[in-house]
Amino acid sequence: MIAYCGLLCNTCPIYLATREQDKTRQEALRTEIASVCNEKYGMNLKPIDVTDCDGCLADTGRIFSGCLNCEIRKCATERRLKSCADCDMYPCSRLDTIFRDDPQIQIRLENIRNRS
Repeated sequence: MIAYCGLLCNTCPIYLATREQDKTRQEALRTEIASVCNEKYGMNLKPIDVTDCDGCLADTGRIFSGCLNCEIRKCATERRLKSCADCDMYPCSRLDTIFRDDPQIQIRLENIRNRS
């Protein structure tokens, strides 16, 4: 469950909220996610805007609205890549921010790249 950018989808709060069976807990998670997205990314989300997500690579059609507009995801899908690690232009400036925010993502992509 590794997204194009190297994020682990199965540890993502949005993915976890999608899987949550307890509706009260799910609503609390969505409220928290909306708050973080608003503070950290300057988004204007309400809990209802935190849509279900089965992961960036899922073919179910359930992808978080913020991920639908992700430039990294858009680039990788246009290039028909399994991962940014497979790109001839790796690493690119689109990945700079995500690498700064979570250095483990870069390590994960480097490991994928080295296995290829």
